[in-house]
Amino acid sequence: MHKIAPVWKWLFVVVLAVSAIAVSFHFDAAVRAWVLEHSNRTAKQLMRNVSRFGDWPEHVLAGLLLVAIAYWRGRNRWVRIGLTMILACALAGIAARGVKIATGRARPSVNQELGWNGPRLSPKYNSFPSGHTAATTAFFGVLFFANRRLALCLLPIPLLIAASRMYVAAHYLSDIVCAAVLGLFCAWLLSRWLLRAEKGPKIANGG
Repeated sequence: MHKIAPVWKWLFVVVLAVSAIAVSFHFDAAVRAWVLEHSNRTAKQLMRNVSRFGDWPEHVLAGLLLVAIAYWRGRNRWVRIGLTMILACALAGIAARGVKIATGRARPSVNQELGWNGPRLSPKYNSFPSGHTAATTAFFGVLFFANRRLALCLLPIPLLIAASRMYVAAHYLSDIVCAAVLGLFCAWLLSRWLLRAEKGPKIANGG
């Protein structure tokens, strides 16, 4: 069986990412309408708590806990993975913050007519992209590149965090999808750089 050339792999990834982003912008209004139609007090409170405890400080604390346990048990590989997860989370968060300020997209809770407004510091105009989603995707993205089985088991966590940001009217679908793409890129970049020594059958097979 012939291996796919790296250039075609990259082309496929780029086309997939661009297509997902384009589709997400197309369905922004439909998803927002669905959320408004199916919202209720109990679900809103649940999603607020998910958003509150799904931000970057909680991810950093989880990463530090992983590093501490791995160091205590002498698992150097997992110490490196934990540190990479923290750094990817931070990089994605900083990048998302910069784009937020530069684009000034109004959040769903603000008047729709305001749309994109250019550089703005006000949180009301920091919708694009989702910082929560970028951070959590980068954090668990590193884990995916290091141990796919474990990452897939934990996949509901970043998905729930991303969904919560739309449910509490903090972001549109396109904010979430673009943030996920950004987070995965940061995860891939730092994994390739900091986990290079770990690359091999162990990583590829989720060992």
